[in-house]
Amino acid sequence: MKDLHTISTGDAPAAIGPYAQAVRAGDVVYTSGQIPLSPDGSFVTGNARAQTEQVFANLRAVLAAAGASLDRVVKATVFVSDLNDFGVINEVYAEAFGEHRPARSTVQVARLPRDAKVEIELIALMGN
Repeated sequence: MKDLHTISTGDAPAAIGPYAQAVRAGDVVYTSGQIPLSPDGSFVTGNARAQTEQVFANLRAVLAAAGASLDRVVKATVFVSDLNDFGVINEVYAEAFGEHRPARSTVQVARLPRDAKVEIELIALMGN
């Protein structure tokens, strides 16, 4: 489909499966869920804060490659492996978005890829 554009950047980890880092459909960008992998594909071990900071670094890079930014996010979905980490994840989330407050869902899941503590996907509008 000519109005769908696959987004790919070396500033975020490559997809670890048959999917795109993001897809732009018209003026809307849909990111795939990002887990705490560095751009070279190595897993960021450590606490929920370190992992969430890497997730947001990845999301910023993917959004930038698509022509969007965090301040254009309309919806975030946060997947956590343990809701006991939610307070720390929420702190990093708030720091990343500043005064901007997109809609959000947070879901505890049984397990995430690579046993990550957090995975986040975003929907954003084009523009910086």
